[in-house]
Amino acid sequence: MMQNVHLAPENNEDDLYSGYNDYNPMFDTEDLENDVAFQQAARTSHGRRPSSKATLTSSMGRPMTGTIQDGVSRPMTAVQAAGYTKAAVRGSSFDPLGQARGPASPLEKKTSDSLEEKMRQLEKKVNELVEESCVANSCGDLKLALEKAKEAGRQERELLRQREQITPPESINLDLTYTVLLNLASQYVANEMYAEALTTYQVIVKNKMFSNGGILKVNIGNIYLKQRNYSKAIKFYRMALDQITSSHKQMRIKIMENIGVAFIKTGQYVDAISSFEEIMSISPNLKAGFNLILCYFAIGNGEQMKKAFKNLIEVPLEVDYEDKYISLNDDLHTNLLIEAIKTDSLSQIQRDRKSLAEEYIMTAAKLIAPAIETSFAVGYDWCVDAVKASHYVELANDLEINKATTYLRQQNFNQALETLKMFEKKDSRVKSAAATNLSFLYYLGNELEQATNYADLAVNSDRYNPAALTNKGNTVFANGDCEKAAEFYKEALRNDSLCTEALYNLGLAYKKLNRIDEALDCFLKLHAILPNSAQVLYQLASIYQIMEDPNQAIEWLLQLISVVPTDPHVLSKLGNLYDIEGDKSQAFHYYCESYRYFPSNIEVIEWLGAYYIDTQFCEKAIEYFERAALILPTQVKWQLMVASCYRRSGNYQKALEKYKVIHRKFPENVECLRFLVRLCTDMGLKEVQEYITKLKKAEKLKEIREQRIKSGREGSARSRKEGSGDSGGTKGERLSAKLKALPGTSEPYESSSSKEIDASYADPLGPQPERPKTAARKRTEEDDFADEELGEDLLPE
Repeated sequence: MMQNVHLAPENNEDDLYSGYNDYNPMFDTEDLENDVAFQQAARTSHGRRPSSKATLTSSMGRPMTGTIQDGVSRPMTAVQAAGYTKAAVRGSSFDPLGQARGPASPLEKKTSDSLEEKMRQLEKKVNELVEESCVANSCGDLKLALEKAKEAGRQERELLRQREQITPPESINLDLTYTVLLNLASQYVANEMYAEALTTYQVIVKNKMFSNGGILKVNIGNIYLKQRNYSKAIKFYRMALDQITSSHKQMRIKIMENIGVAFIKTGQYVDAISSFEEIMSISPNLKAGFNLILCYFAIGNGEQMKKAFKNLIEVPLEVDYEDKYISLNDDLHTNLLIEAIKTDSLSQIQRDRKSLAEEYIMTAAKLIAPAIETSFAVGYDWCVDAVKASHYVELANDLEINKATTYLRQQNFNQALETLKMFEKKDSRVKSAAATNLSFLYYLGNELEQATNYADLAVNSDRYNPAALTNKGNTVFANGDCEKAAEFYKEALRNDSLCTEALYNLGLAYKKLNRIDEALDCFLKLHAILPNSAQVLYQLASIYQIMEDPNQAIEWLLQLISVVPTDPHVLSKLGNLYDIEGDKSQAFHYYCESYRYFPSNIEVIEWLGAYYIDTQFCEKAIEYFERAALILPTQVKWQLMVASCYRRSGNYQKALEKYKVIHRKFPENVECLRFLVRLCTDMGLKEVQEYITKLKKAEKLKEIREQRIKSGREGSARSRKEGSGDSGGTKGERLSAKLKALPGTSEPYESSSSKEIDASYADPLGPQPERPKTAARKRTEEDDFADEELGEDLLPE
């Protein structure tokens, strides 16, 4: 075994690293130039090479490897690297990109008359038409949008016909066809051409080549919902719901909401409840929760109403609270950033969402409060407690104020006062709203001292509350200080330029101060804000009448009767203006219209009776004077006019009978006795002597009465001269002055400053329906048409 083992000799003293510098002399190239054998072999090999013009070919007919052909050597490998070639001529420059060969030849232009190019251009034109149609729709030009959509449809059909001739059906652009048809159907809907829209949608839905056509059944359902065909709308909504996968969660919820709304429209509240309950279990939202409350209210289920209300106030709002925007330091950059965030579009969306949630909750509370408990107050208290336990705790105060305003609408003023007085120790915003309402209540009750106190409290609590400033101005106006009232109204307008109550009252204050131009400016501004406000139109007509411009007054009154065509006072006002202008026919028309709507206006009755007497139609005048006698039976004037009409028309017997009836009711009336004497004399009746005796006695009594009145006046004048009389005048004179101040039959609408002011109160629910106007109510000259509280429901600032 040891025969193959060789031990190193002990006396070996060679270097371990020796031999590494030794090399084979065959690889020594330094002496090749002097090597005679190598030089001879090199010369012999070179001499046997073929010329450069000859080309060697292999047995397969291709150039040999390394052979030069066309100035380029064939590469040594089977695959040539891009851009790297070996030049045939020695000394040529390295040019891997081939730049020495010059620029490339221009691309060959395709002829425009080729069919493929025509189709490409036609497809581009179709896309442009669809885009133009959408832009026109967004700009509100619905007719142009529909025309563009129809043109796109025609061009797309032409493109489809040409493409079918040269390409197989699989290569047709289905997306373009789908886009054109969908846009056309949408434009039909926008133009309310529902039949055409349904036809177009059916083309898309029935085509199996459109993979997403089934979802358009929602649009078909929407059209049927607009047409009030609720059964078909529900059918298509359910078909669409079956074709939409659960991954499209929000889409499915919106379709279920539409199904629930359609069931409500048909009165199927139980089915609607099923839809909304499913939504609230999957993804609760405010609209579905509110609709669920409506359905339970419709079927009268109080317990379920409570449960649904709790679910509504538990819906997550997903908004940032105001505490996030409170700066904790004085860093200018941070404060500017916070202010920018507070006013950006996202913050506005959040505020709108919060406002919508509060509106839903307030409306739901008002709706269910009388139904969930034995009384409105108990039910409302339950709603307030539920809200206090939720994250809408700030809304509880507004609910309390709304409770007070509901008491006002129920004319339960004591309960309203008690509810509002609870807020006197609350924070400033709530205190200001409550005090504003209290001021309004006391103002309506003509308790100006209490109204002033609460108006001051409201202003002190929130100086920027326009409703509080308006009510303060009203109390000052009622006390006769129009200048100071105008200042409060102007301050309210500085805080809220759209406070229509303050602007209206400012115009009334200027009108009272005889600053007609400024009053006109106020009412013209108000007319721009409220173009169909009857109160504003009437005030404008009244101002032009004061400015002695009857033509302009007539124009504004004509606009007014287009808004309230049945108001009798406006119609009589128009008749009066036309009568002043001398247009009797127009005056007669409007007086007749006024009489038709309100046959108890003595002014109108007197004018119509006088008109028929002037036109020699005394028989027709009798009807109007008899109506006046029924309205004012204690005034002999109208019964005498009836008898006079009989006498003028030649019916003396009827006239005599009427005078006898008048004499029995008013035996001391001298005028009646004179006509009785004249008629009896002309007709040769025996009673003439009796009536003559009565006439003499009545005339004597009248003379004695006149003497007493004259002596009483002389005595009062003498007492005033002696200084012994009362500084305010005698009792008779004071009574006479009061009688003069009372409205007479010729002017039934005297001004009343205490009733013409527009009172305001804060209502956290927003605007409510206006108070109904009573046609028979006796109105004032400056505000006879207007409801005294133009806009009594205001949002608290």
